[in-house]
Amino acid sequence: MKNALLTLLAAAIVGAGGTPTDVGAATGKKTVATKKKPPRVVVQITSKKLARAKSAHHSASLDDARHLALRSSAALVLDQATGEVLFEKNPGAVLPIASITKLMTAMVVLDAKPDLTETLSIGEEDIDILKGTRSRLKVGTHLAREEMLRLALMSSENRAAAALSRHYSGGREAFVAAMNQKAQALGLTDTRFQDPTGLTAANVSSPRDLAKMVDAAHQYPLIREFSTTSEGEFSIAGRSQQFHNTNTLVKNPTWEIGLSKTGYISEAGKCLVMQAWLNNKPIIIVLLDSWGKMTRIGDANRIKRWVESVSLARPSAG
Repeated sequence: MKNALLTLLAAAIVGAGGTPTDVGAATGKKTVATKKKPPRVVVQITSKKLARAKSAHHSASLDDARHLALRSSAALVLDQATGEVLFEKNPGAVLPIASITKLMTAMVVLDAKPDLTETLSIGEEDIDILKGTRSRLKVGTHLAREEMLRLALMSSENRAAAALSRHYSGGREAFVAAMNQKAQALGLTDTRFQDPTGLTAANVSSPRDLAKMVDAAHQYPLIREFSTTSEGEFSIAGRSQQFHNTNTLVKNPTWEIGLSKTGYISEAGKCLVMQAWLNNKPIIIVLLDSWGKMTRIGDANRIKRWVESVSLARPSAG
């Protein structure tokens, strides 16, 4: 009898906890998790909420923030659950955002609810003639829309992003219009798009806007999955090729990252946006216009240490 009760109790506990949902189920592919992720956050950051939170800084955070020396020219650190701004540096600066653009590209693609298994092709129109960047996706490459989306988010593949926009109903012009409409709907007043890749410096935003854009993108399971996949194998022109995430932090065991996107063009400098769990809290990090190969990674690590130290320094309630 005792063993039976223990068995029933154990079953009840497991049932209450549930089973993590496979975010790849929607595409019919099994996703193998490399580490356990915390519960998902579904809060949406509104402009009013952000303004209220900004006026309610914790004094401890403000005092310690004076010692947080970031090399990015503009930055914002936000508690995603409450909307509280923990740190900001030139939060209203309107700057080129490079491939951070691809988060909006992914949202517009998924909002159209397309067939993710449909095969798309890389065409001459997808070649970068603005910056002359190279790509392993040769003209004539055929991949499923899902694979194009994964490459655009994980490896920041410009031709994949361009192809996704070209295969949109109405073509690329309609796609870019949808990007700007989505930005307006999200209340992104500093944000404008002219292309789906971010290769043009005309794609601009501010740290304040990007915090809201990251929060919105985090509501999409596939964007969370694809942007944090550390590497993947793809069949390109009959050959298996390995692609890696442009953010090395996604495979760092000391980080729990729920969304990631890097960006770089000469006009934008090195950029990085992330949703990460620090001290069991969902934190949004925006870093724009960093210079030096590892500066944005160094700034992210400085923010992580600072958030953790501030949390430990605060006196407990009661």
